[in-house]
Amino acid sequence: MSPEDFLKEIQAIGEKFLLKLQKLPKADPVEIASFSVVLLFIATVLVLTIIACSCCCYSCCGCDGRPDPRHKKSRVRPAAR
Repeated sequence: MSPEDFLKEIQAIGEKFLLKLQKLPKADPVEIASFSVVLLFIATVLVLTIIACSCCCYSCCGCDGRPDPRHKKSRVRPAAR
């Protein structure tokens, strides 16, 4: 997919979303509730993705962006009998 096609697709999705928002005050309660659930789901996925990425980045790298040598992975060996 070329960048122009991608931008057109994003623009089409945005226009559909704005059209849906404009029609929302006249919609029936079921449609309002379903639209709210979809928005809540999208927001939750975005927030959880941001939290996961920030936690992963923080555990691998310090605030300066360099790997922290204290967090090297160590191998677990079986206990000797």
